[in-house]
This record gives sequence, C-alpha cells and structure tokens, in this order.
Amino acid sequence: MSELYLDRLRKFHDSLGIPEGYMDTCALPLCIEPNVLVETELDFYNRPQRLTPQALAAWASMRDAAAREEHILFLISAFRDLEYQHDLIARKVQQGRSLAQVLRVNAAPGYSEHHTGRAIDVGTVDCDVLTAEFDQTAAFAWLKINAAKFGFTMTYPQDNVYSIDYEPWHWCFQGIEI
Repeated sequence: MSELYLDRLRKFHDSLGIPEGYMDTCALPLCIEPNVLVETELDFYNRPQRLTPQALAAWASMRDAAAREEHILFLISAFRDLEYQHDLIARKVQQGRSLAQVLRVNAAPGYSEHHTGRAIDVGTVDCDVLTAEFDQTAAFAWLKINAAKFGFTMTYPQDNVYSIDYEPWHWCFQGIEI
C-alpha cells in the first residue's frame, strides 16, 4: 500500500475527528480501492454502481439464480471510494449523530469493504431497504443457504468481531475456492 493512500486516509480521518491512533486499533481490516471497476445495473435509487469484474459476474449469477427460484434480489450499494465514505459519515455527524454512533454503522474511510469493489448491499421487494428485518425475508433465507456458492459472505452478522451493527443486507465477494 502506498504512503499516498495512507496520507489520504489520515486527512479524511482528521477531517472527521477520528483519533490519530484509530488505524492502529481498528478491528476492521484496511480495504484498498481496486485498479479496475466495471459498471453494474443501476441500484435501487437509480444510481450507477461499480464492482470489480469478478464480483459483478458473481453478483449477476447469484441474482439470476435467486430469480429462477422466485427470490428477487436487487442492488442497493456497491463500490464507494474514500471520499464518498468520508462524506457519508460527515453528513450523519452534521445531522447530530455522534461519531461513535456513526462508526458502529459505517466503517471509517479506508475500512469499508465497499472500497474493495467486492461488497454489495442487497435488498428485496418485500422489505424496506437497509433494515434488520431483511433477515426475515425469503430472499435472505435463500442467501444464507446459497451465497457462498457464488463466493459471497455476510460480513456483519449479529455480534460480529468488528463491532459493526448487524447488517444482514451486506455481502462481500471473497471468491470461490475450488
């Protein structure tokens, strides 16, 4: 990883008031932005999204397999660069939430799997987006059984080691071991 990348992280962290030692104590792994990203379908909010080519192929295969079994999955979010993550957190702090509260829901710049171009937030038709109730849907039950076949894992289950709030909608492409 380049010193330039670390300098960018430090500037974003400083701007948000994240303590200087955060990078040394954070339980989340550092996430590096990929060199190659490709366009996906538009997300739930009709925004363009990008993923790595491998993650996009796996997502498309998984989404299509779910649809064949009558489970609708759609994309809510994919790649986010460091600046987007910074601005997302800054907006929430400006709305009156404490930085500590926000960092339980959104990883600090440099620590979001969305930076890798392999993470997706997923929704379905019979549930509000980005809510824990997603885990009560048939689509989530399908993901729990089938996502690993496509190389995806749920990163933030209940009581996860990262101290990030439960996110049943967040899945990250890790690849498939053959």
